[in-house]
Order: sequence, then structure tokens, then C-alpha cells
Amino acid sequence: MEYTELGKTQLHVSRMCLGTWGIGGAGWDLYSDECRMDAIKAAVDCGINFIDTAPAYNGGRAEKYIGQVLHKLGVRKEVILATKCGNEFINGKYIRCGAADKIMRECEESLHNLKTDYIDVYLVHWPDPNVPMEETMDALNTLKKQGKILHIGVSNFTKEQIEEAEKYCDIEVYQPQYSMVDRKGEQLIQWAYAQRIGVMTYGTLGGGILTGKYRELKAYAVNDNRNRFYPYFKEPLFSKVMILLRTMDQISMERNVPLTQIALNWALQKPFISSCIIGAQSRDKIEENCKVFEWKLNSDEIQLLEQALKEYTECMDEL
Repeated sequence: MEYTELGKTQLHVSRMCLGTWGIGGAGWDLYSDECRMDAIKAAVDCGINFIDTAPAYNGGRAEKYIGQVLHKLGVRKEVILATKCGNEFINGKYIRCGAADKIMRECEESLHNLKTDYIDVYLVHWPDPNVPMEETMDALNTLKKQGKILHIGVSNFTKEQIEEAEKYCDIEVYQPQYSMVDRKGEQLIQWAYAQRIGVMTYGTLGGGILTGKYRELKAYAVNDNRNRFYPYFKEPLFSKVMILLRTMDQISMERNVPLTQIALNWALQKPFISSCIIGAQSRDKIEENCKVFEWKLNSDEIQLLEQALKEYTECMDEL
């Protein structure tokens, strides 16, 4: 495992962060409770000391899994927890809620679920256009003064929204989506990094499309995140990703590594990324992902990937 400073927070985090949207169990493949909790333990066993979650991940279920495992292992103080506010999962729908009273309530619920009395990194999950930014950020400032959260961050914000938020509090962490198949926020990520804001990116595997597991176009349930959130599982992007996968297959055969590690390796070599969030629900996948630190893509391989990405990027720009 590799570790780095998370921007100006002075937190020393693993460069791989365990994402728990899937572990929450809503909109993803089904795994047993035992498998999900063992995945969290596997992350700790592999040296991952950074875990990302949110109350919106199936109504707090992901937080509860994390709280149970860390409490049982007795490693809460060794693990840096990031959770979120401002987005609730109600009756199968995600509802933004940036009001101060709701944030205060969400924080209390997260502390209870996680079996802890403080949260290392507290992120606004999505901006709420119906609530003044000042109200949302003042609530976070209050929680920080109370010692319930240590560092404040935002997720899925634009540059303008980050600058507006910074009028009211110090933004220390930014969580955007970023991967080979979603680079639209790269300029903003580089700007955040230049401001010494720690960057933790999600969607590194494109919702799973970059693992090579999905080679045939198929329909997913309405609430499945591969249908609802990630656009790569539909045309016209699906066919373009398949072209990219052929180049990844070539590198995979020559290196004898899975496609997953190629996608992770590509992202981890970006100097402006502090930590990549990887969602996995089983021990074997986490252990396989962590082997990415045993090797690095060389310049020729990166160039091959960039060439393969040109056609895909042009297609995405047209959408």
C-alpha cells in the first residue's frame, strides 16, 4: 500500500480508499452481509486506512456495516472515515437536503451508525440549489466547532460552487468522479489540487465497465446504478468503451494483470489525485485491487491507452 497527505488536512491516507456505495446494497449486485463485512475487514488487512461512505448508501446501511466491523476489530482510531451529508435515500430515491437542521440530524445518525464520536472528513454529497450555501456551510462549521467532524469537504461541486462554499468555511477535500471514461472534471481537479485541496476520486472503474466483466450490451433494472447513474453501459458510449477494452486486453496479456489494475494504475499515476475510491464487495476483489501497487504502467503503455481514448473522448464530448 502507498500513503500520502490528503491536501492540507495533515491526514496520512492510503492512496486506495474503500468505497461503500455497493456495500450498502442498493442499486448494485447482491452480496451477503457476511461477504460485505468481510470486504471491509479485507481492506483493513491490506493496509487501506481510508474508507468512504454516506448515509445515502441504502439509508445508512453501509455506515452500519463499517461501524460494526471497525468496532469488532478495534481499529477505529487507525482508520480515517469520510462520510457525507445533504443527500438522503428515501423510498428508493436520492433526495438532496442541504438545510442546516437536516445536516445536524444526519451527522448524529452517521455518528451512531459508525459507532464513533467523530468523523474525520465530512462532505456535502451534492449541492442543494434550494438552500443558501451559507446555511449549509454554517452547519458544518458548527459541527466542526463541536468536534463532531474534523475536516470539511464537498463532492460533485463545480468550481463556482466550491468558491462560493469557501466564502463561509475552509474546504479541505474534494470528491469528484474521475476515470479513463470520465475525464470531464480533470481541469477542475487540477485546480483543486493546486489549492492544496485533497482530491479523492470516485468511479475509477467506471461503475465496473473498466473491469472487462461487461462485454455485451444488456438492459439493467430501472434503479440499477449501471442504468441510472453511469452512461457507459448504453450506446453510443458502450461500443466506444469496448474499443478501449481491446487495448487494455493487450496490456493485460503482456503484463499478466487484470484490467482492473490497469484502470487503477492509470488513475493512480495522476499526481493531482490523493486517493482513488474503489468500490468492492468481496475480499478477493479488494486483495486483487491492492496488488496494483506492485507495478506501474510505463510511458509506452500510457500512450497506447491515450490513443485508444481519443475516439471515446470525442464521442463523449458530443453528448
